[in-house]
Amino acid sequence: DGANSRVAKEIEAGDYEYAIAFQERMRIPENKMEYYKERAEMYVGEDVSPDFYAWVFPKCDHVAVGTGTVVDKKGIQMYQQGIRDRARNRIDGGEILRVEAHPIPEHPRPWRVKGRATLIGDAAGYVTKCSGEGIYFAAKSGRMCAQSIIERTEGGTRQVDERDLYDYINKFDAKYGPTYIVLDALQKLFYTSDAARESFVDLCEERYVQQVTFDSYLYKTVQGNNPVGDVALLGK
Repeated sequence: DGANSRVAKEIEAGDYEYAIAFQERMRIPENKMEYYKERAEMYVGEDVSPDFYAWVFPKCDHVAVGTGTVVDKKGIQMYQQGIRDRARNRIDGGEILRVEAHPIPEHPRPWRVKGRATLIGDAAGYVTKCSGEGIYFAAKSGRMCAQSIIERTEGGTRQVDERDLYDYINKFDAKYGPTYIVLDALQKLFYTSDAARESFVDLCEERYVQQVTFDSYLYKTVQGNNPVGDVALLGK
């Protein structure tokens, strides 16, 4: 039931830090939309977010233009103007269709199970830092939870209890926990200043970094087991 989960409050799952994500869905002229036919843009810099990134993402027949921040939620309108200015040449003349704002969890909640209740998706805090990816983990956690319940009911012959629900939590954490840890470290390392962001952009020019990033995003777990490539990156 979302980042502001009433169930989480009811089971006293604990608080978490959250980002505010703000975006405008915008219909831009067709000739400009062609630019985004096979392209998505991410922007970094103090003018668009002090600790995250801004974006222009294609959405079928329009684009989503937005940004997010944890440390300066009150400044979100200023950062939104920043991404409008940075992308002005490509979105100028666009018609705003809808304005959206959502809280984005920054880490899993301290407790995700109580009695016979458990949390999944945004309610559990399953959004990764650095990328802001959450839809996949919402769906995956729901499936893993359902599978654990089916297994633990032993063909419908018994009711699940708190210990049974921890089976899903343990499996999810074992598979995806390292992903959250690594992306948290990357955000703290590279999203803190413009100089750090420039270093990150420079690293992304490396073919090895591009491949690891693509594979990690595709498979949703940390990829890259090439010691030579890792050592070469350290030298950068």
